[in-house]
Formats: sequence, structure tokens, C-alpha cells
Amino acid sequence: MIKIGMVLGERYEILEKIGTGGMSDVYKAKDHKLNRFIAVKVLKQEFSENNNFVNKFRTEAQAAAGLMHPNIVNVYDVGSESGVYYIVMELVEGITLKKYIEKKVRLSSKEAVSIAIQISNGIEAAHNNHIIHRDIKPQNTIISKEGKVKVTDFGIAKAASNNTVSSNVMGSVHYTSPEQARGGFSDERSDIYSLGITMFEMLTGRVPFNGDTTVAIAIKHIQEALPYPSDYADDIPYSVEQIVIKCCQKSPDRRYQSMGELIADLKKSLVDPDGDFVKIVDPDEEAATRSITEDDVKKIRNASNERKDMVEGIALKEDIEKEERKRKQEKKNTKSGSKTSSKTKHKSDSKSGSSKTPVRSSREATRDRIEKEEFKRRRYETEEIDEDPYDDDDEYDDNEEGGDKLTTILVVVGAVLIGLVILLIIGKVTGFLGGSDEETAEEEVLSGVVLMPEGIVGSNVDDAKKTLIDLGLTPQIEYETSTQYEEGAVISSSVESGAQLSEGDTVILTVAQSTDGVLIPSVTGLSQAEARSNLEQHGFQVSILQSESSTVEKGNVISQSPEGETYAPAGSTIMITVSTGGTEAEKISVPSVIGKSEMDAMAIITESGLTLGTVSETNNEDPSLNGLVCYQSVTAGSFVENGTVVDLYVSKGPKSATYKYSGSVTAPTEDPEYVNGMYVQVVITTADGTQLLSTTTTTFPLDVNYTGIAAATGTVTYTFTVNTEEVTITDPETGETTTQPAQNYDKTVTRELTFEAE
Repeated sequence: MIKIGMVLGERYEILEKIGTGGMSDVYKAKDHKLNRFIAVKVLKQEFSENNNFVNKFRTEAQAAAGLMHPNIVNVYDVGSESGVYYIVMELVEGITLKKYIEKKVRLSSKEAVSIAIQISNGIEAAHNNHIIHRDIKPQNTIISKEGKVKVTDFGIAKAASNNTVSSNVMGSVHYTSPEQARGGFSDERSDIYSLGITMFEMLTGRVPFNGDTTVAIAIKHIQEALPYPSDYADDIPYSVEQIVIKCCQKSPDRRYQSMGELIADLKKSLVDPDGDFVKIVDPDEEAATRSITEDDVKKIRNASNERKDMVEGIALKEDIEKEERKRKQEKKNTKSGSKTSSKTKHKSDSKSGSSKTPVRSSREATRDRIEKEEFKRRRYETEEIDEDPYDDDDEYDDNEEGGDKLTTILVVVGAVLIGLVILLIIGKVTGFLGGSDEETAEEEVLSGVVLMPEGIVGSNVDDAKKTLIDLGLTPQIEYETSTQYEEGAVISSSVESGAQLSEGDTVILTVAQSTDGVLIPSVTGLSQAEARSNLEQHGFQVSILQSESSTVEKGNVISQSPEGETYAPAGSTIMITVSTGGTEAEKISVPSVIGKSEMDAMAIITESGLTLGTVSETNNEDPSLNGLVCYQSVTAGSFVENGTVVDLYVSKGPKSATYKYSGSVTAPTEDPEYVNGMYVQVVITTADGTQLLSTTTTTFPLDVNYTGIAAATGTVTYTFTVNTEEVTITDPETGETTTQPAQNYDKTVTRELTFEAE
């Protein structure tokens, strides 16, 4: 069991915990032999009890200790003590690539490629030493304060891959290769796949595959095609996208076969970002007999259908022309009025049993109608036949007089209807035909007139914003320090209730805040990603409203509310309006999913034509939203393009208060028996029983720094031993002497501590 203050290997003093993972904990320590700070990674207790795992861990860790490269977190030492297995590593001051991506939302292609090259250089050095990482992901990549990229967690990952361990121990399944997900053989090309997924996240700010369970995500790695990175970010160069796609091929044989090949293409992409030099080759298909794909079959069928339609169209046209000439000749004979031909025809019809009136049978008429519709359909599809042989007005004129009467009736009815419409229009214009008040109000709404709603003043700012946005108005927020109103309440509005506005008009809301708050940075003109990252770094939440603009470039911020260089409470929401560059008629209105369950929100967003992005958990002070969506990245009521990604936050309840303690622990001088140089055991314990420090020292003060403390108070306890010498005491009256023997006894001094809220 690791404790703060204990010493490993008689040289590494544990100072504080700086990180934790599925299989190990990382501590900052001091190497007293070389007088430098280092990091100590300690294997967790549940794995240290497995002898098979420990042996492989030691073997792989020793191999990793032989790696020395500027893009690898170097391993200095490997050891064990009292059942504790540890690796001593280089201490890198910086943040993980995962945190860096979260802060910047997504990286530019040049920055992503530069980081990928450094990661590849480190992995290549490991591969050259026959070490496979098998857990490449942003969480295992550290960016130092100097900008150097370093890969960590060699050794443990390989040991874990040779044992049956749960997926949460192996690391995030979001980056695992298909062969690892199947539990099959993996080699250096598995690291290339994981690096491809890492590049995808750097470029887009999201992982390509997500799901409710690790198994669901693993199945997607095995079965589903990788989405194109350009679907989520328009500015990704062609060559960079192709590099990611080649890295993430399902078959290892279709990926880059070595880190050297990948590095070469990455460097080319910096020089020629839009070049077409990335080739995906399947060795098994180079000389093999290629089977016909579904696309090939479709092409063959389409070509065959086109030829068939063309031949049938020509034949149909010839048949129709023959039939048309025949019908015209019959019609001409019928109209000739020849008695001889009439009698002959009558006799002929009588003998054949046909009726007197129709020239054609009902079967022929039906056939003709079908042929006509079919011919017209083919003509419009192929655009090869310019004439319509059925355009003859006499074609189906079996009763010309009846047709003329019908036409006359239709003309009269049409004229009457047109007259009525004209009268209605004149009546409306002159006011002769007045509408009701409800109709007038409805016309005003339809014409773009919006009435300012009641109840805005005094309501919560988030509710007020939603109400105004739903009406098509644009809220603008200004904060004002107030002790009369609750923080977040609307003090006043620039427009009175009931006033008439036009859609898109701005309504300025003045909102109460208890203090001056935090200075809001100005993000107008920045890209959406830059603006969001800047505001979040200052502790604000961001809500995005999209609107068309002819002056601001698509994807850049048109305006923000509240405005920059003003003050707002920490944690409040800043609304930024981003240019879409298109018309709202072509866009989708974003629905509100606040207060919905994750599944309901997912269904609503998908049915609206939008794309569900990442779903994360966050603290929210409203207990009624526990387990429900409490924030959406795109503001409800705004108009966005089809497929726009909407990220969600699900509330995990109010944030638990945490505390920190930073300072110096001084000597227990309040006890008169304490003497400088004594050995003193110092123990710091929180009110909930958590031990922060337990060490023995002869030197004061002790510098300590702890964060994430659950309790608000604690104690520091000093224990030291007092040694007294033998003393002879003489009674001045009697002259008798008494000898007091030497003594050794422990003294304890306790101080109360109060921790500072984080």
C-alpha cells in the first residue's frame, strides 16, 4: 500500500499522487540519490497479486526501460518492494493530448499532423526494439510545457494484452483496433490503427465510433466503415484525410505497414496538403480474380436498361406511327358518308357480332391509353422523342358535341370564380370587407409581426432567452450587479410587453448578478471553435445560435451576448451567433431537449435531421435535472444545416464541494519539551478519516500541497520522543539526596486545520 512520505528502493520518496488509471497510479516523487523529481507508476494491488501478470509486467517494463527517445517518456528504473511493483519514469510537466483537444475543441490540420509525426517517431523507436504499445490514445500522450510530445505507458499495455483483463483495464475501447477487439493477434499495425483514430479525434474533436457499452463500440470497430473526417470539419486537407482512412483500414494488410511509411506521408502532407499521393493497396487483390461487386452489377444493369429502353422506344414509336396511320384511315372512311361502305360495314359488323357505334373496341381504347402514358413517360425520361403522336385532337373524340358543351360549361364556371376573387380583393383593399380582430392578429403574425410576451421581467434568464428565440427574436444579455434581484433573474427589458416587433429584432435583457463576476473575452470575428475554447477557458458555458450573414465569413462569430469586455458570473452561459452563409429556409430549426432523457433526446435530434455528437456527464445545481439533459451545444430555435452535430450534457447532480490545502507545516514549538532536531512523526488527517501525509522528519517546515479533499477540516498530529538524563536532587533542609532515573516517553501535539474551498 503506497502512502505519502514513504520511500521506495531507499531513494524514491513519494510526495503526492498526480494521476490514476485503470491499472496503475502515478505519483510525483523525489530521487534523493540524483536530487531530481521523477514520476513513479505503481501497479494496483489487484494486479500485483497475479504472479503470471507480474512476471510479464516485469519483463516488458524492463524492455521499456531500454527505450531512450525524445518522444517517449523515458523509463529510468523498475523495481518491487513489499509486494509493490513500480516503474520510475521521467516527470513531464504538461497536459495530456486528451485535455489539450478538449480545451481547443479540435486542432488545425498542421498542428494535428505535427503532433502525429512526433507520436509516430516515438512509436517507431519502440517498434524498432520489438515493443508494441497496444494502447495508443490521447490519454497516453503528454504535451510538455515546451511543446514536446511524448508517448507514455509502454510495457504495461503489452503485458495487459497477453492476459485476460477487462476492457476498462485495457484502456478506452474507442481507440482499439479490430483485431484487438476480436481478441486475435495484433502487431505493430495495431498501433497504426490506434494512431489513426487519435488523428481523427485531433482533426474533428470527436471519436469516430461511440456507443452505450464497450462491446457496442468494439463491434463498430469491427463492422462499421470509418466516417470521413471531412463530414465533421470542412477544412481538412485531402491528403490528411486519406492518411487517416488508410491508418484505420479494417484489414492490417491495407494499412501502413510501418511507422516509417506513415511518417513519410505525414511529412508530404505538410508540403502538399491537397496532393493525391496516399495509396491504399490490398496485396491479396493485386493478382487475384476480382469478383463482381454490387456497384459493378448496378452499372451493368443500368447500361443494359438504357439500351433496352432505347430499343423499346424506337420500336414503340414505329408501332404507334403505324397504328396512328391505320386509325386516321378508318376515321376518314367513316366520315365519307358512303352508303355502300356503310351497308357493307354494317353487314360486316353484324356478322362479326360487334356493336355499331365504336370504331375501336374497348380493349383497343384501353391499350391505346396505356401506350400513350407509357410513351410520354419514356419520352420525358430519355428525352429522345420530340413528337407526341397522340397530340391529335380527334384521337378519342367519340362525341365531339358533348366535348364542346363540357368546355363551354367549364369556361363559364371559371369566369364566375375569377370574378368572385376580384371582388374579395377589392373589398379587402377598400376596407369594405373587414376582418375580425383575430384574423387581423393572425395576418400580423403571418406578415412577420411579433408581440413582445409578458412575464419576461422577473423570470430566469435561460427561460427568457428560450421564449424570445422561439418567437424568432434575438436576445442580448447585459449583466448588472444587484442585491434586490436573485442572481440570474431578468431585471429589465429594452422592449415592453405587448409591443410589436419584427422577426429577428434584438431585445436587450438586463440580468442580475451578485458580484462583478468574471471579465468576458471578446470573441466576435473568431471561428466557432476558437470562440468556444476561449470562453470555456475563462469558466463560461457556451450556447451557439446560427444565423445567415452576408458580411461575416461562414463559421465565424457574428456577435456574442453578453458582449466582450463586460462582466458575468462564473459558469454562466455566453451565447454566440455564428454565421451560416445560407438562407434559413434551407435549414433545420433546432429542437429543445433540455429536461429529456438521453434516449429521448437522441431520438428527437435524429428525427430532426441533426447528428448526435458526444454525450457527457456534468454537474448541475438543479436537482430536478438529475439524469436528464441539462445542456445542448446548439441553442434551441436556431436554424442550422442538415446533419449539424449537437453535443449534449447529462446532469449527474450538484457538484460536491472539494477543498485544497497548500502551505508549510511548522515544528510543534507549542510544547516546551520539543527541541530542534528531534525525530518527529507528522500525520495529516482529514475530518472524514482520509490520511494525506504520514512521514518522519527532523527538519521543519514541511511544504505540502493537496487538492480534491472531500472534508473541510482536518488535523495535523506530531509525535516525538522526549529523552531525560538521570538527575540527583539534594534536600536543602535535611541534606538527603534523591536520584531520579533517566526517562524516555512520547509526546503528542495536535493542531486543527481548515482547508480552502476549491
